[in-house]
Amino acid sequence: MDNATKRQLKKQDQFVSATEHGIAWAQQNRTQAIVYAAAAVAVILAIIGGYTLYEHRSAAAETAFGAAMQTYQTPVLDPAQPLPPGMKSFPDAKARAAAANPQFVQVANQYGLTKAGKLALYFAGLTYMDEGQNGPAEDALKPVAASWDSGVAALGKMALAGLYRQTGRDAQAIDIYNELAKGKAATVPAGLAQIQLAELYQSEGKTEDARKIYSALKDNDKDSKGKPGPAAQVAIEKLNPKTAAGPEAQ
Repeated sequence: MDNATKRQLKKQDQFVSATEHGIAWAQQNRTQAIVYAAAAVAVILAIIGGYTLYEHRSAAAETAFGAAMQTYQTPVLDPAQPLPPGMKSFPDAKARAAAANPQFVQVANQYGLTKAGKLALYFAGLTYMDEGQNGPAEDALKPVAASWDSGVAALGKMALAGLYRQTGRDAQAIDIYNELAKGKAATVPAGLAQIQLAELYQSEGKTEDARKIYSALKDNDKDSKGKPGPAAQVAIEKLNPKTAAGPEAQ
C-alpha cells in the first residue's frame, strides 16, 4: 500500500471518529438540550402572552377612562334650566367632580401601569382639587409628576403648581414653573409655564419680574414666519392691556 492511500485512509478514520464522538455527545446531553430549548420557547411564549395581556388591559383601561371622562365633561347647568330628554347635567363643578372622581380613582387603581391609568390618576387629582380636597389631590398628583412619561409628568407638575398656588406655597410653585419652562413636553409648552410664572409674580406684586418674562416671550416666541406665537400673543396683551382691549377701552 502506497503512502497516499495510507494518508487517505487515516483521514477517513479521523472523520469517522469525530462523527462518533459528536453522536455520543448529543446522546449524552440530549436531556440538557431539550431543557434549553423548552426554556427558550417558554420565554418567547411569556413575552407574547405578556404583550397580549397588556394590550387587553390597555383596551379595558381606555374604555373605563372614557366613561369617567364622559362624566367629567357633563355640562354644568342651572337645575331650573330645561334639558333635552336624556341629557344629563350637574348643578355645579363640585358635584360633577364628586361623581367623576371615584371613576378616575378606580381606573388608576385597576390599570395603573397603562397610559389610561396614569392619565386617570392625573384627573383624579384634578377632581379632588375641584372638590376642595387638597390633601388627596396632592397625593394623587405627586406620582403623576414623577412619571417616566414626560408628557404625563408635565401635566402632573403643572397641576401640582396650581395646587401649591391655591394653598399659599408660592415658592414651590415657582420651582415647578421654572422647571417646566426649561422642558420640551408637548403637553405643557415652555411658554405656558413662563406665563403662569409671570402671573404668579404679578399676584405677589413683583411686576418687574413679570414684565421681564413677558418681554422675553414677546421677542422670542415666534413661528417659522416670524409671527408671534401663542405665548407671545398673551405676553403682548399683558404688556399692553389697553391696546389689546381695543379703542373703546381707551
